[in-house]
Amino acid sequence: MPPDADLARRVRLDGLAVRRYRHDHGWSPRDLVAAIAAASFAASGLRRTLTPNQIQAIEEREEQITYDELLLLADGLACDPSDLIAEGEMSSRRRGRPN
Repeated sequence: MPPDADLARRVRLDGLAVRRYRHDHGWSPRDLVAAIAAASFAASGLRRTLTPNQIQAIEEREEQITYDELLLLADGLACDPSDLIAEGEMSSRRRGRPN
C-alpha cells in the first residue's frame, strides 16, 4: 500500500485515553487544538490541527480519524500514537477486517 494510503487509513481511538492525556496537561479541547497546531508548526512549518468538534467526537464517540490526524493528535499530546488507539483496533486490521 502506498504511504499516502497508509496516512489516509481510518483508525478508531480510545476516547477515554485521549481525554485522560488532555486532562493530564490541564487543557480544554481548545487548548489541545492550539497544542496540536504548535507541535505541527514546530515539526513541519505548517499549522495543521484538529477542530474542537473533532476532539469532542473522538473523546465521546470514539469517532474514527485518519492515521495522519492521529499523528497530529499524538504530537500535540506529546505521546506515542499507539497509546491513543482503541484496544484491538490494529490487530483486527491485520486480519483483514474491513474498515
